[in-house]
Amino acid sequence: MPPTHAQWNRALDYLRAARGLLITAGAGMGVDSGLPDFRGKEGLWQAYPALRQARLDFQHIAQPESFDRWPTLAWGFYGHRLSLYRRTEPHAGFGILRRWAERLPHGAFVFTSNVDGQFQRAGFDPDRLLECHGSLHWMQCHARCKHRIWPADDFEPDVDAATCRLRSPLPTCPDCGALARPNVLMFNDLNWETERMTAQRDRLNAWLESVGGDPLAVIELGAGQAIPSVRHFSLRSGHPVLRINARDSAISPRWGVGLEGPALRTLQWLDTHI
Repeated sequence: MPPTHAQWNRALDYLRAARGLLITAGAGMGVDSGLPDFRGKEGLWQAYPALRQARLDFQHIAQPESFDRWPTLAWGFYGHRLSLYRRTEPHAGFGILRRWAERLPHGAFVFTSNVDGQFQRAGFDPDRLLECHGSLHWMQCHARCKHRIWPADDFEPDVDAATCRLRSPLPTCPDCGALARPNVLMFNDLNWETERMTAQRDRLNAWLESVGGDPLAVIELGAGQAIPSVRHFSLRSGHPVLRINARDSAISPRWGVGLEGPALRTLQWLDTHI
């Protein structure tokens, strides 16, 4: 249901009163940039038909065991995504958020479950960013030989789109030569190296402490309910939440206001009226 005038006005009131922005984003934020939506099996299989043939859903391919059982398939899936993220230009909504933040005394901090690096690509300060599920632009040793991570900059995946399998050599750990894996949190994952995320979390906590009692607006964008990391964080913040979501925008008036619609179009409307 399209937002009512009252909902739009509440959202604008939150933004006008804010002295900083806490931007919380899920996968729906990237859809307007052309990134695939993996919601449900059909969303994944539409982007990766070979996984349909293998009857693999997201929870089966996105787990550490897949690098043991089907390493070229696992790296075909993640390697294709890495290449896609590298060439995708963030949509104009990212620029709107940056412009709003630049006018506020506390600026903005981003909390996202996305592993695509789009906020950095859009010019957001990497020191004002928490990627709660890691980043596909970083790697770690699958054998955890030294518990460290390194940038994936030197990895240029060549993926056979028909089979979703990596044709180029599998990436390996520079320390021990074992298979490398993305530094992202997967399903059934007990071996994710969290040092980078922990440092990001510490910076977020320091920023929140510096804000003190000043009002923040939480702008939640495209955060789904299946893996509700972003939604839970938004509500725990204690500040009013603007929930922008094309499908699941409902939120109690006690916590904020829901705006049904895609991220880009909704941000553009708010930008013209703020």
